[in-house]
Amino acid sequence: MKLLEYQAKELFGKYGLTVKKGCVVDELTTIPDCIKAAGLHYPVVIKAQVQIGGRGKAGGIQFADSEAEAIARAQELLFKDIRGLTAKELLIVEKAEITREWYLSILLDRGSKSPMIIFSAKGGMEIEETAKTHPEAIAKVTVNPFLGIQDYHIDYLLDVSGADKGCKKQFAATVQKLYQLFTDYNALLVEINPLATDEAGELIALDGKIEIDDSALFKLPDIVAYRDHLQEDAMVLEARKFNFLYIPVEENGDIAVMSNGSGLLMSCIDLLAKKGMAVASALDLGGGATADRIKEAVRILLNSGRVHTLLICIFGGITRCDEVVEGVRLALLEQAEKKTVVIRMEGTNKECAMQIVQSVSDQVTTARSIPDAVEILAKKREA
Repeated sequence: MKLLEYQAKELFGKYGLTVKKGCVVDELTTIPDCIKAAGLHYPVVIKAQVQIGGRGKAGGIQFADSEAEAIARAQELLFKDIRGLTAKELLIVEKAEITREWYLSILLDRGSKSPMIIFSAKGGMEIEETAKTHPEAIAKVTVNPFLGIQDYHIDYLLDVSGADKGCKKQFAATVQKLYQLFTDYNALLVEINPLATDEAGELIALDGKIEIDDSALFKLPDIVAYRDHLQEDAMVLEARKFNFLYIPVEENGDIAVMSNGSGLLMSCIDLLAKKGMAVASALDLGGGATADRIKEAVRILLNSGRVHTLLICIFGGITRCDEVVEGVRLALLEQAEKKTVVIRMEGTNKECAMQIVQSVSDQVTTARSIPDAVEILAKKREA
């Protein structure tokens, strides 16, 4: 999961890293009150909040010297398309007077299976170009997770990068804090770019990027709150209550697909697309779904968008076929509008499931295989 800049900075502040004070707005009319309440002084920087890098080059960062200019620049940025993403929120911070820019990040290095610190004395928007043209200016060092940051790590980073060693104590403290955040939050990446020095010589995180391992979200309630704030699709949030993964696919789709595995979902969607049928949404049940949970999954899919038909593909192991069909039956009983369900299932308790199908045979059709299920749907559409 990728955090927005202001969310990353909130975590930076939690771990004692210095950031410029600011405020977040999603409406133009709130800007004056927001700036006043946060105690900001002009000039300010207005930054589009999207989960992607390169915002500056894409016009996603503007400056303002007055309230009127701040509103004008915000009007340009709010809901602006930034490299394919819409800026629904803006971060307004005081402009920093800086003397130099560094780059600092910690990532999970797949090769060494350890955290890796990356540091350069040439930070800012041109760091990617620096990596291409002057790779020697970028220092990298892996960290033994059982030992953590050692003093020699700091010396190595400063030596290789050619950075001012006069900042060693402050730099070492910054790296330690960032590493603690990285480990506490099961991060895949934490990045400060630029890590700047102001006129007083203090290191400030002017921009931040954090990516969290999705597998760790169950123990990170504050990150789950961030995620739910970012994800506004009502169906995604509804499905998440039952530990389902709901995926919006095509706005003009009228078929939903449900399965217990992403591979099966993709196969179904591909075959439907080849037949000219558009999928509106897909839902991954995961494992061990019971009838009452299946009922909720079917309800969510049949009530999403223009969906009138549901394709279910189940390989019954932990998720039993009879539980799936019983859940479908219960869901259909509550549907005011008659809708169609096609099921392809194999595995545990299939025989029992087929008996349940007989009680709802006017709405449920079984298929021998996924291609057979797609053919059934195609014929129903032609009819």
